[in-house]
Amino acid sequence: MRGLIVIVSVHIADIGVRAVRAVLRERPRPGETPGLRYAETTLTGAIAAGPSKVRPGRAALLASWDDDAALDRFLAEDPLPRRLAGGWHVRLRPLRFSGSWAPMPVEIDPGAAEDEEDGPVAVLTLGQLRLRRALPFLRANSRAAGRAAADPSMAASVALARPPRFVGTFSLWQSASAMHRYAYGSAQPEHKEVVREHQAKPFHHEAGFLRCRPYGAQGTLDGQELVTAAALAPRIP
Repeated sequence: MRGLIVIVSVHIADIGVRAVRAVLRERPRPGETPGLRYAETTLTGAIAAGPSKVRPGRAALLASWDDDAALDRFLAEDPLPRRLAGGWHVRLRPLRFSGSWAPMPVEIDPGAAEDEEDGPVAVLTLGQLRLRRALPFLRANSRAAGRAAADPSMAASVALARPPRFVGTFSLWQSASAMHRYAYGSAQPEHKEVVREHQAKPFHHEAGFLRCRPYGAQGTLDGQELVTAAALAPRIP
């Protein structure tokens, strides 16, 4: 089934400002990279309250693949992952998708229903920003981001951007229940308020929200391994 997103990978590395510019130019393209469904290379920043804190020397690659073999081949043969090799990357199994994201059509495999165990989860948000709604988006996002950054259950987070329109986030949570408390709990309403504001007057032309189970990671981010071997789900055959 060609529309099925089987796996997703996120790669993050500190490589210096000049190298980040090169990475933005070297975005892999489906059809040219075997097994690649979608890819975006981005600038990065911190998820925190207040104005966005850009990390000018840190780059990210977000991609989706037919299978692990396609990602393994890309890591072994393409020059781009060699630029990012000093950082961290994680493999993700999609569990749930809401919204829409035409560049990366997502059809969750029925066999990929969310695990009953309350293990680690990763969340990707993807947005094609309406430029006239940029300031309201930044104000609303700041409230939710500040709450997320203060949550001790969020193991890692990165803001993603490729000007002028692509904005996104990647966050890794210690457990699905902790992520649910942040996103939907009554004690922390900031995220729900942002969702309501977006529904009333959308910030984006298109937006998607993908929840995944991490099942393989390599390297470190800010000196941390982030996903321990014991927490990883089995590798997808």
